[in-house]
Amino acid sequence: MKKYIWIVAALIIFSTAFVSPESRIITGKVTYAKDGSPLPGVTVILKGTTTAVVTDHAGIYKITIPAKGGTLVFSFIGLKSKEMKIGTADTLNVVLEDDAQKLDEVIVTAYGVTQKRAYRSKAKQANVGYTSDELQAAPIVAEDYKEPEWNTEEYDAIHENIFHDAIRNPLSTFSIDVDAASYSNVRRFINNGNRPPKDAVRIEEMVNYFDYDYEQPKRDDPFAVITEISSAPWNAKHKLVHIGLQGKKIPTENLPASNLVFLIDVSGSMDEANKLPLLKSSFKMLVEELRPQDHVAIVVYAGAAGLVLEPTSGAEKKKIIEALDRLEAGGSTAGGAGINLAYATAREHFKKGGNNRVILATDGDFNIGESSNASMERLIEAKRQEGIFLTVLGYGMGNYKDSKMETLADKGNGNYAYIDNITEARKVLVNEFGGTLFTIAKDVKLQIEFNPAHVKAYRLIGYENRMLKSEDFNNDKKDAGELGSGHTVTALYEIIPVGVESEFFKIDELKYQTTKIDPAAKKSDELMTIKLRYKKPDEDVSKLIVHPLQDSNIALAKTSDNFRWSASVAAFGMLLRESEYSKNYTYDDVVQLAQGARGVDKEGYRIEFINLVKSFGMVASR
Repeated sequence: MKKYIWIVAALIIFSTAFVSPESRIITGKVTYAKDGSPLPGVTVILKGTTTAVVTDHAGIYKITIPAKGGTLVFSFIGLKSKEMKIGTADTLNVVLEDDAQKLDEVIVTAYGVTQKRAYRSKAKQANVGYTSDELQAAPIVAEDYKEPEWNTEEYDAIHENIFHDAIRNPLSTFSIDVDAASYSNVRRFINNGNRPPKDAVRIEEMVNYFDYDYEQPKRDDPFAVITEISSAPWNAKHKLVHIGLQGKKIPTENLPASNLVFLIDVSGSMDEANKLPLLKSSFKMLVEELRPQDHVAIVVYAGAAGLVLEPTSGAEKKKIIEALDRLEAGGSTAGGAGINLAYATAREHFKKGGNNRVILATDGDFNIGESSNASMERLIEAKRQEGIFLTVLGYGMGNYKDSKMETLADKGNGNYAYIDNITEARKVLVNEFGGTLFTIAKDVKLQIEFNPAHVKAYRLIGYENRMLKSEDFNNDKKDAGELGSGHTVTALYEIIPVGVESEFFKIDELKYQTTKIDPAAKKSDELMTIKLRYKKPDEDVSKLIVHPLQDSNIALAKTSDNFRWSASVAAFGMLLRESEYSKNYTYDDVVQLAQGARGVDKEGYRIEFINLVKSFGMVASR
């Protein structure tokens, strides 16, 4: 069994990549002794100095050292540190083994994961502001980590979806969700040595954090529908239905011109390295992606709101970046005033047929003016009617207001991401540039009708705060989720087939009435019918797509990587939420399922997930 702890601690600061004649570059790969898998996040320090780097997602490091050599120290929490004397070779590969003594010093408390002795550190400036090449050459300085003395983070309560009777309640209706904030936030908790609060774990956002290898749409619709069904990994008696949507990928050069307003929180609560400094570095990367036809204005708010940059062409990158560099944090937080000014600015410079969007970056800690969740919801719903979309980027910890951020994104025709380091910023604002900023379909809703001749009961996994009434599906005034260029959306249903006895679904027969199944349903081989409604970004009338699904009885091992990967992520979310439906499924089971479904994994997001589950599972099981 693969056991090790992945808790990386580093304060990364910039150093020049220039190599003098008196220095040389050493590169190599760090792997895990038990299975040879790469180890991301290993600290590599030149002994006796502060010069150090961390390994990337593939376990690769690159460090500049004096030409005379020295000794490299490789350390990773839960594994034995190793010292390697530098010889004449410029490549030095290292294998690390488990350290049973250090593993014994890790425990699980009622609040979360902690340690008996503080030998880890906290990344206060994790990766702030550097390119991937610069990160490889950047030294680190570790410092003792101390848990915050206070924590005012806020999360809306989530009550896990239960099984519903397919005869009495044959319809399941919900809004799509392309947000991925929950996954990066959960990762932040785990990497800091804490168990995430249950309500911070939104399973659909964890599943949708990852890209899936779906086919591009072939018809005129802006997305394709992909379905698959097999056994549920955590309960062999049950079935798991996988529904995927693939948004049409529009090349960046063909995307409409953008009218963007950066709405930036510069209040006193943002005066931490993982807030405003990381925010500014994130936006600089986004600026580099802009074209001459795109325009950016910058609105800031603290005790009051103000416009600090008039709309400026993407061709004037230096001017935009200089405006970002001048921002400093201080004062209270008038979020409502900032939102009003940002939308007014976007409306004044509205591009017809273009991408009109406010990008709000904050920790969500609004404390003067309109600040309650209810008042912010009403404010943003009114703005939604103006044809301006919203992207919400969350930063920081300790006072983070996830509930408010999610509300703003959900009600404002928007999407929501949590930025915990510069790598995540690159993922959201560079790698997924089109999907994050350019909407191709809005108010996307799904309604599933289950055939009670084959389905005894069903439950939607996740999407608890995205559920809609049955009548909402045909109501074009009802708001729903947005789909961006190239985005994928995945939803999972767990099904109890007819004839299967399950401990999770026991309902007495009705005394006063009976429900008969249509004979045609019994003759049909359809398990369910999936209906979707969506609107084009500039239209108010929805279009309908209908997609029936049959059960071909495919074994779990024969399913696609998409199916098994989404199931593994959902299972991890269920374990974090301590779901009764996960039964005896374990973290090791999640790792095994995920490893067999990793696929190409070009960006390394999936191996990061596998290592995250390994590390947390090892701690939680002790």
